[in-house]
Amino acid sequence: MARILIIDDEPQLLDMLGQTLEREGYDIVKASNGKEGIKFYRQNPVDLIITDIIMPEKEGIETIFELRKDFPDLKIIAISGGGRIEPEEYLDIAQKLGAQRTFAKPVARDELLKAVRELLG
Repeated sequence: MARILIIDDEPQLLDMLGQTLEREGYDIVKASNGKEGIKFYRQNPVDLIITDIIMPEKEGIETIFELRKDFPDLKIIAISGGGRIEPEEYLDIAQKLGAQRTFAKPVARDELLKAVRELLG
């Protein structure tokens, strides 16, 4: 069973994504910011990370950059609802830093599941 780490500071979204992926048979772990997510990953590697971009402590762009530098083969999906700029701009940066898939919030369930299946192959 593939393990997925979801990093997001919105508890409702964290729970919703977690439940959606658990129903599909994935083992889910959660973190509320990038700092917590990176610490968890270094201690307990997972098969895929889904990370929000705008978060306290350590945002998603920094998280992706740090993880990609240390773990070049890690599979990453970035999601964003935007902030000071449009979500697509954050997601474009995330993709350039190594996120294999990106989604603007709200994330379409079927599209997310398809991306997860493709990445975990």
